Amino acid sequence: MKKWSVPVPRWVSAYSTRVMPFADAASPGLPLPRLLRLSLFQAVIGMATALLVGTLNRVMIVELGVAAWWVALAVALPMVFAPMRALIGYRSDTHPSALGLRRIPYLWLGSLLLFGGLAILPFALLLLSEGEGSSLWIGQIGACLAFLLVGAGMQVTQTAGMALANDLASPEKRPRVVALLYTMLLLGMMVSSGIYGQLLSDFSSVRLIQVIQGSAVCVLALNLTALWKQEARQAKRGAREAGGFGRHWQELMQEPLMRRFLWTVALGSFAFSMQDIVLEPYGAQVLGLDVGHTSGLTALSAGGALIAFFCAAQWLGRGLHACRLASLGVLMGVAAFIAVIFSAPLEAPNLFRLGAAGVGFGGGLFAVGMLVTAMSYSHTHAGGLVLGAWGAVQATAAGLGMAAGAALRDGVDVLARNGWLGEVLQSPVTGYSFVYHLEMYLLFVVLVALGPMLRRPFEMSQTAGQGLGLAEFPS
Repeated sequence: MKKWSVPVPRWVSAYSTRVMPFADAASPGLPLPRLLRLSLFQAVIGMATALLVGTLNRVMIVELGVAAWWVALAVALPMVFAPMRALIGYRSDTHPSALGLRRIPYLWLGSLLLFGGLAILPFALLLLSEGEGSSLWIGQIGACLAFLLVGAGMQVTQTAGMALANDLASPEKRPRVVALLYTMLLLGMMVSSGIYGQLLSDFSSVRLIQVIQGSAVCVLALNLTALWKQEARQAKRGAREAGGFGRHWQELMQEPLMRRFLWTVALGSFAFSMQDIVLEPYGAQVLGLDVGHTSGLTALSAGGALIAFFCAAQWLGRGLHACRLASLGVLMGVAAFIAVIFSAPLEAPNLFRLGAAGVGFGGGLFAVGMLVTAMSYSHTHAGGLVLGAWGAVQATAAGLGMAAGAALRDGVDVLARNGWLGEVLQSPVTGYSFVYHLEMYLLFVVLVALGPMLRRPFEMSQTAGQGLGLAEFPS
């Protein structure tokens, strides 16, 4: 029987490619359905990030009555494995698998670690909330173990998943594939934070267990779907090169201004991340927002970062220096923290939300600027390693910043409540305000550190030189 088909004009096909997001990322070897399925691992990372940083810290501090310094330490534990991202990527490059697979074993291991951590986390939190006797230290050990497992799973899964996507994509399509993966990460954070806010609006211990364990099941199911039949089996690989990683790392440190670059990334990421733990409790304790409203702050921050990325694409395409873009992000971050600080005396929740979105916007501009700076080293043989170093330094500094922010908030709050800072500062706002002011001061130090880098004529890679798009932003 003759098959009928409606001819599609060429201009319609071309226009749909421009309008449909990432329609041009597909290739004959990596069709769009397979690519979308692969990108699910990034949605999983976004879901886990929103749960740990965006929802659990508020629930643990306010509803469960756990000390903020301990919550910050627990939430920062997943960053312990961040410095290993470059090593994980290097080892997956040279993995001598008996099955002829390189990336899938690491993806599977990361999925199991994520599932195990999320499965035991709710019971550890309930023991921790009782706060007495043996149940307290058992809950602390269990919570630390759970957060460590989740952190290790996130780092292994994301590193191996990005490397697998890089392997599967053709060179000309690789930038758009990376773009899709990053967008899925932000969408995972935004959508899951909204869902968590709705599910926990009527908070109870049973509901908390159901939400976290449901997340564990979703993580395993989505990651299995993502990795299914994605990597072809190849011949077994030989032994790894002796001393290869150490030798390449030493050569990387000899690049001009590389140490200053990594220190600037670390200090900026530290400054922007100090508010991650205390922002939602600030909205709850100072402005009286409920769990649903504070959970939405993660979506606002992620949305601000996504808007910053599109703005950066336009500005860098017009020739703006990457470090000037990072400096603009730092200044926007200062303005955002000012809005957050003044939202308390003005009793303006909307100003607080605007500040939260501004923090995401400023942090996004800074991250993009530092990424493009890292890409300027792609003309060397260590171009992949420097991107891994960028991600490792950023994630490690972010974890330390989260822990330091909450610890400082607790310490200053104790001094303020006991009247040691004076009667005027005897307020729950004092501890939060100290953290936000310190973040602004650190951002001014970042501006000073960026100065010498503005004088370096960065040599962009061919892709970056064509103007930054979502394609060039990593996970």
